[in-house]
Amino acid sequence: MLKITVKQKDSGEIWELEGKLSGEWVTELDRLWKERSPRRGVTTEVHLKAVSFIDPAGKQLLAEMHAHGAKISGCECMTRAVVEKIVRDQETRNMAGSTQAATKKEDSFFSSGKES
Repeated sequence: MLKITVKQKDSGEIWELEGKLSGEWVTELDRLWKERSPRRGVTTEVHLKAVSFIDPAGKQLLAEMHAHGAKISGCECMTRAVVEKIVRDQETRNMAGSTQAATKKEDSFFSSGKES
């Protein structure tokens, strides 16, 4: 079972998750995320308050939420480790994207300067 409590704050929402983020509960969180997710000027914080288990699909959904601007925080040792991995993986993807963009700019710069 997963309990999701949504609390309003000044400029956003805090989602407190308690229980197991697996199976059908991942689907339920995804549905809620798609219904309420990123609205202009509204921040979403997801607190893994008392989450005891996260399956691979749950981790993937949290990563997608983080990639779309949700701030994810873990309270227990296991959830903090999951959050740290999500953030680290996102930073790695961002760095790889920046490197690829820089390489493309260099390639186009050098190719435009070639003589025929």
